[in-house]
Amino acid sequence: MSDLATTQDLDAGLERHRRELTGYCYRMLGSSFEAEDAVQDTMVRAWRSIDRFEGRSSLRSWLYRIATNVCVDMLNAGNKRARPMDLTGPTPVAQAQLNARPEVTWLEPVPDGRVLPSVLDPAEAAVERESIRLAFVAALQHLPPKQRAVLILREVLAWKAAEVAELLDTTVASVNSALQRARATLAERRPGEADAADPLDEQQQELLKRYVAAFEGYDMKALTALLHEDATMSMPPYDLWLQGHGNIVGWMLGVGSVCRGSRLVPTVANGVPAFAQYHRRTDGEGYEPWALIVLELRGGAVGGMDFFLDTGRWFPLFDLPAALGPDGSPVRAR
Repeated sequence: MSDLATTQDLDAGLERHRRELTGYCYRMLGSSFEAEDAVQDTMVRAWRSIDRFEGRSSLRSWLYRIATNVCVDMLNAGNKRARPMDLTGPTPVAQAQLNARPEVTWLEPVPDGRVLPSVLDPAEAAVERESIRLAFVAALQHLPPKQRAVLILREVLAWKAAEVAELLDTTVASVNSALQRARATLAERRPGEADAADPLDEQQQELLKRYVAAFEGYDMKALTALLHEDATMSMPPYDLWLQGHGNIVGWMLGVGSVCRGSRLVPTVANGVPAFAQYHRRTDGEGYEPWALIVLELRGGAVGGMDFFLDTGRWFPLFDLPAALGPDGSPVRAR
């Protein structure tokens, strides 16, 4: 059992890798909750087979081998995750309808703190954040499981081809071939470049401040001024998505007008700025969870707004207040 001589040593060794394994599994699976399940399964399998760990590879490599097998099994048993824009074209607001699809359809947001290491070289940190963007993870879902693993290990985590070949029980030539095919597929679907957002510069901070003011004030003229000309808006679990100023504003002044009077609380998700949206209660006694809004900043403007509406899942995951009081102060669950 190598140097993992005690139960306490093993626990510490496994837990030390939990966050990075969760990030790896999230990229593989596109689901926050499935990623945590996969990591827990990985830990259980590691515990059960620790006597067969001979120390010829590092504990980290061994755990990645187990995690890869867990993820591949999960992917072979189910459907790939997607964003609304992966399934349909944009809908003109005049034809917009809310058609819900099962939750297993959708790519899920993830809190940065669950998947990104707390201390990284700035260049490495930029790659890590870019690789959990919703658009990038959505593009990964178009790769077969083994190609997906190869690309993440080589391009994101910077493993050597020989290390990946050993992990996957294959050859370096096979790894290089899989990487080439994965790159070709990703090039066809790779998202456009987003503005770096960590740390936010002064211009970005001002953009987000103006976004909050426009949204909370429901000032569509001010909001439109902040949106990229081809900005998109989606609302999982509905497959509807909108593109362009006219369609987005038309929706928000129509069906979406229920959002008037909302409050926004800042957070981060998928390496980018995000907000918890709280909807005014009908009795006037404060605000209740409504959506997790994940923003994409592009070209100094808001290029995308993803409203994740299943707040019973997202607000606890992101450790957000259960409600806001009448004055907007946080109200924690008892």
